[in-house]
Amino acid sequence: MPAFLAALLILAQAAAPLAPATLEQDRLTACMDEARSDPGQAIITANEWLEGLSGAATAYPQQCLGFAYMGLLRWNAARQAFVEARNARPIDDRLERARLGAMAGNAAIAAEDFVLALPLLQAAQTDAGEAGNNRLAATIATDIARAQVSMGDPSEAADALEQARQLDPQSGEIWLLSATLARRMDDLPSAQSWIETAARLDPRNLSIGVEAGVIAALGGNYDAARSSWLSVIDTASDSPQADAARTYLAQIEEGVPDR
Repeated sequence: MPAFLAALLILAQAAAPLAPATLEQDRLTACMDEARSDPGQAIITANEWLEGLSGAATAYPQQCLGFAYMGLLRWNAARQAFVEARNARPIDDRLERARLGAMAGNAAIAAEDFVLALPLLQAAQTDAGEAGNNRLAATIATDIARAQVSMGDPSEAADALEQARQLDPQSGEIWLLSATLARRMDDLPSAQSWIETAARLDPRNLSIGVEAGVIAALGGNYDAARSSWLSVIDTASDSPQADAARTYLAQIEEGVPDR
């Protein structure tokens, strides 16, 4: 599963209920469960639920509708449903507005509509900050960086990742993303420093091991590169990361691996 889709699923499932109405909570849970198994039927269920509703009451069915559209890879429809769900939340419900806005932004990224994704994600990050949830704000900052890279703005993406590191300095994933972008921007000293931080924070992350090898190889430290990649292979020989490590090991015999 692509990383952005995994993150989107986590956000979709983490969004908390609008109110302590147990019946509505149960209905949302049932609708989202249906979306996982039969997204087409869940779209019907959510639309029937929406009938006659207005305002804040539409947030639950719109959230389920967005989740169902995700299952069918109908990203534009999912984005619109998540936007509707976000807008239905009370203005002071910053945390849930942030989560739903982030879902909308990620759906736009999945549709490769990065120009549309950016303002959605920026608004979501503002909401997360107002809610005092630095971890969510940091995660959204990485989404912003991903959109900016796709738009050909690596410097802007680097700024977003710097903000993410400040907001959640204990996230190995953020340091990994920072190191990868620095490496692609030919800033090997920063890449090396940041991948070392990532490895200290999350030593079991195989992707960090793969990236550490690439950075070492590009810096001319081939022994360290081989060691990193062999460690990944020894740890999880059947993983996608191990396959990538084997590819890099083969490349290193012919020259510097592809960036």
